[in-house]
Amino acid sequence: MKHFETEAIRAQMERSHNLEHSTPVYLTSSFVFEDAEEMRASFAGEKKRNLYSRFTNPNTSEFIEKICRMEGADSGYAFATGMSAIFTTFAALLDSGDHVVSCRSVFGSTHSLFTKIFPKWNISTSYFKIDELDRIESLITDKTKVLYVESPTNPAVDVLDMAAIGAICKKHNIIYIVDNCFATPYLQQPIKFGADLVIHSATKLMDGQGRVLGGVTVGRADLMEEVYAFARASGPAMSPFNAWVLSKSLETLAVRVDRHCDNALKVAEFLEQQDKIGMVKYPFLKSHPQYEMARKQMKKGGSVIAFELKGGLEAGITFLNAIEMCSLSANLGDSRTIVTHPASTTHGRLAEEDRLEVGITDGLVRISIGLEHHEDIIADVKQALAAV
Repeated sequence: MKHFETEAIRAQMERSHNLEHSTPVYLTSSFVFEDAEEMRASFAGEKKRNLYSRFTNPNTSEFIEKICRMEGADSGYAFATGMSAIFTTFAALLDSGDHVVSCRSVFGSTHSLFTKIFPKWNISTSYFKIDELDRIESLITDKTKVLYVESPTNPAVDVLDMAAIGAICKKHNIIYIVDNCFATPYLQQPIKFGADLVIHSATKLMDGQGRVLGGVTVGRADLMEEVYAFARASGPAMSPFNAWVLSKSLETLAVRVDRHCDNALKVAEFLEQQDKIGMVKYPFLKSHPQYEMARKQMKKGGSVIAFELKGGLEAGITFLNAIEMCSLSANLGDSRTIVTHPASTTHGRLAEEDRLEVGITDGLVRISIGLEHHEDIIADVKQALAAV
């Protein structure tokens, strides 16, 4: 296997008769057949080829192949959004009566699936906290089918021991699924730590410029067959154009993420020195509670920093209002630095006890560090802190 950066660039579909250097966009809903027999054999599964872009398309196939090589996976499927990847993966694998064990620190919409949507189908979920890995086995029942985690988590950037969790899943024959969005396959590959399936919101660092939506699930071939069959019937496919954009974006993933991480570490080190900030969490800061684990699992610390303003909710709102250069947005993984105050925005509808349970205090601020010069990012943060 070639190096990561080379695979990201050179994993490309076979050239057409035009001998194009860059992959073209296949904006077609369907594909034609030479005759009735070829059409019959193709739909019967006797001949593997493109039939309809809800099933496969040359652009989505190229994108999936790149992610599979990056993650060390057997196969995959590309979705319209990250949440459609999460929903479809679970819906394909779970039956009525099944049970899920999950870390409590998960994306808000994923939490909604576990607590509001899946219970309608008699699918239950039990949560463990970041510091409660020793409780996992006590939560497992004969109905437990999936164990799910994010690492690093959103928005508090906690890091879980993926190998330890993988060993538990193997012992109990449970499907192990990891959301690897914050790290990308460049910084870590959960399959190496025992994951069966890996999910990404490609909207984030994979695109890297805030242009398109997308999601992808990759992993074990037998599990992906079930996911593919459900997706083929239910239709959450990624568009060919978005797949083309994302496949091209992957060519620069390594160099972009390197810059994101280098900038983020510098900003995190600056934040640690500020009197108005009570806590700074970044996986590659030595003060991070799971620093050693992050160093073991990740190549670098990622693009996201969480920090807590001592002034609480009012300080958080004042800080956002004082930001000048950086963007106020709910997205992350963009070339532009993005600042979010979860307690007043993305998690503002949650009860305080629910927010505190996953580390979202009134003063918590999440910064997705971009590709601007780190001194300019620090200058903007510094002047905003002066207003608090």
